Amino acid sequence: MNLALWIVTALLAAVYLFGGAFKVLVPKERIAAAGRSGRWVEDFGAGGVKAIGAVEVLAALGLVLPAVLGIGRVFVPLAALGLVLLMAGAAAVRLRRREYGLVAVEVLYVLLAAFVLWGRLGPESYLR
Repeated sequence: MNLALWIVTALLAAVYLFGGAFKVLVPKERIAAAGRSGRWVEDFGAGGVKAIGAVEVLAALGLVLPAVLGIGRVFVPLAALGLVLLMAGAAAVRLRRREYGLVAVEVLYVLLAAFVLWGRLGPESYLR
């Protein structure tokens, strides 16, 4: 179970580290021009897009660094909870924009982050 949690955690951390950095570093207009999956930025200001990116980068770091360093391990499930909430919001934005095909992707990320949250609070808890 611990290995499965680490694999999912590492994948989520990589996705959110790169995705968040992209949102922080790339102008909103270029994200929107990237295609169908990037048009959600039209609903947010440039600062909002950068803030979402910063939250994603912090969540990615929070998923991995506390466990690797052995300091503040309570932040791992908290980071996973933050991603569950963030991606639930992303799914709501996709639904409001009628981008139904992309909702499934957001729900998958919710489920993966929820698995890490459950695993790190339950069977492989860092809080014991």
